[in-house]
Amino acid sequence: MIRVTVIYGPPASASAFDAHYKDVHCELVAKMPLLRGFTYSRGGVASSDAAKPVHLVAFLDYDTKADLEASLGSEEGKAAVADVANFADGGATILTVEI
Repeated sequence: MIRVTVIYGPPASASAFDAHYKDVHCELVAKMPLLRGFTYSRGGVASSDAAKPVHLVAFLDYDTKADLEASLGSEEGKAAVADVANFADGGATILTVEI
C-alpha cells in the first residue's frame, strides 16, 4: 500500500481554511480515481517541533504507486492538487511512503 500524508501548516484564517477544506477540497479528493482511502485529522494534531506547528494532517491511501500516479494524472487529481493553492496559505508538506 502507498500512503500519502499531507501536513498543513497554520493558515492565516483557520475558519476559512476549514470551511474550504471540508466543503470544497474533500469533495475534489473523493472524486480521485483509484483512491483506496482518505482520512484527515483537524483536532488533536501535535508537532514535536514547536517551530513547525500543524493545522491539519490528511492521509490518502492507494494500492500501488502506479495507482497513485494514475490518480494524480487524472483530471480529478489535477483539480484536487490545483485546489491546494486556494486554501493552504500556511504551506503543505507531502510525504509518500510504502507500507
